[in-house]
Amino acid sequence: MFDASRVLATRSALRAQAPLVHNITNFVVMNGSANALLAVGAAPAMVHALDEVEEFVGLASALVCNIGTLDAGWVEAMHRAAARAGTRGIPWVLDPVGAGATSYRTLTARALLAHRPAVLRGNASEILAVAGRTATTRGVDSTATADAAADAARLLARAHDCVVVATGAVDVATDGTRTVRVANGHVALTRVTGTGCVLSAITAACCAVEPDALAAAVAALVLVGVAGEVAAMHTTAPGSFAVAWLDQLATLDDTTLAARTRLH
Repeated sequence: MFDASRVLATRSALRAQAPLVHNITNFVVMNGSANALLAVGAAPAMVHALDEVEEFVGLASALVCNIGTLDAGWVEAMHRAAARAGTRGIPWVLDPVGAGATSYRTLTARALLAHRPAVLRGNASEILAVAGRTATTRGVDSTATADAAADAARLLARAHDCVVVATGAVDVATDGTRTVRVANGHVALTRVTGTGCVLSAITAACCAVEPDALAAAVAALVLVGVAGEVAAMHTTAPGSFAVAWLDQLATLDDTTLAARTRLH
């Protein structure tokens, strides 16, 4: 069952357990992702060197592989880290940033799926591209709605035994059998760089404390979305909104979180 109480329980577990989340992520979002993880109660680490990624995965509670700023060394580091996560049985999240924009990105995302992530989290165009559907992108931005990617998401989830999240105005999260739509968020989140990447990092943190990956993904979507809604009540100017959003990730009270959770 997915409701506000499940989201609150996941956030409580995050704060109690403070899971260490190993991020192999892009240069654009390293600082923002680290601060957001701290805000929700997790511990961040940004580690991508080939010489240490496998060893560091041995210390972490969850892993994120984000392909935003790719090169051959980072791709190899992601393969090694994801394989090690599989050996250890720790959850990891794949963020296929820009899949569909270039064949290199699309093929890299598909290859990483072989390591069986707990969650594949992308915008609708990225999910369509990974699934082999026709998808147009504008750089790393989606031109499709999450609902347009819902069928592709379900097929990917079944094929790779994972949860797939397609984000948009209304987000779609599915494990191939169960599907949840999350109607939280604010348009201001699209005007600050890296908010999707932060969502992937928080999803990994939630996976570390919630064994049902679909429940973890839903909790992350709600946390990020409601924090954006409340932040936008104070400002929608991008600079101050980014700060207000981070503050809400840290300080959002249970009553507000529960009251604003919108799942269907």
